[in-house]
Amino acid sequence: MERYELRVDGMSCEGCEDQVDRALGTVEGVKRTDADHATGTVEIAAESGTEDAARRAIHDAGYDVVG
Repeated sequence: MERYELRVDGMSCEGCEDQVDRALGTVEGVKRTDADHATGTVEIAAESGTEDAARRAIHDAGYDVVG
């Protein structure tokens, strides 16, 4: 299991956090997420090799991953 953090542009409220967390919940191998609109980040605990799929899921949910 690995942990990583992504910067997410466009989260402005708790509803946005929920949307990002739900989108990441559809990614196989993602075990836990914690999106925070105040810091503009999401912390992810997942099996290795999931970061690209996580980035796509966030993008598909309508948000941009920075960096």
